[in-house]
Amino acid sequence: MVDTMGDFEVALNHTLSDLGLPPVERALIERTVGKGSEHLVRSVLTHQLALPEVVSSGCVALTWPQAQMVELALERYQHHYSFTNGQYADVYPGVAEGLQALRASGFPLACLTNKPLSFARALLEIKGLNDHFAPVFGGDSFDRKKPDPLPLLKTCEALGTAPAQTLMVGDSQNDGLAARAAGCPVALVTYGYNHGDPIAQAPHDLLVDSLVDIAVVLQGHAKAA
Repeated sequence: MVDTMGDFEVALNHTLSDLGLPPVERALIERTVGKGSEHLVRSVLTHQLALPEVVSSGCVALTWPQAQMVELALERYQHHYSFTNGQYADVYPGVAEGLQALRASGFPLACLTNKPLSFARALLEIKGLNDHFAPVFGGDSFDRKKPDPLPLLKTCEALGTAPAQTLMVGDSQNDGLAARAAGCPVALVTYGYNHGDPIAQAPHDLLVDSLVDIAVVLQGHAKAA
């Protein structure tokens, strides 16, 4: 729903600066986002520490135990992200209109993301999207994250809907795999990053260019029923 690449980039580069490491290229972030903050920070940190210029510089960060380095990097990232959250992000075209159309048609909506819950709630509020969702769940709401089916199954429980009757709308392979494992139909939007891979390669039942298209399809099914 929201392109948060700018938020990630600013928070990560502040974090890397704190650790005496060079800034990360946006292309790496695009390939790494979507699996939770821990995965993002760990992947970026590992990549930057292996850069030839970092290795040859004898950077003090290279001497730290890996677990300690990751823990510190994650702490600094969460600190910086709390200030950048939503500040360098844009709602994708058609999202607000699509959500309004879905609510007007009576469809219950939930938000499920691998982003930490506190950041997810704040982002929805900043972007004026929070009123569309009753339950909101983050990557720390359950024991496991997408693509594990557990978060999606728990979201179905919160909505009071059967998985087979609950449409998962996402933008990545994580979403497609979670939906398949949970037994939910899945629609994927054609924008987003999907770890650098073509979205059409991810499991899906429907590909759409906008959430408005989702509303049109569901309204059509409701009329047919």
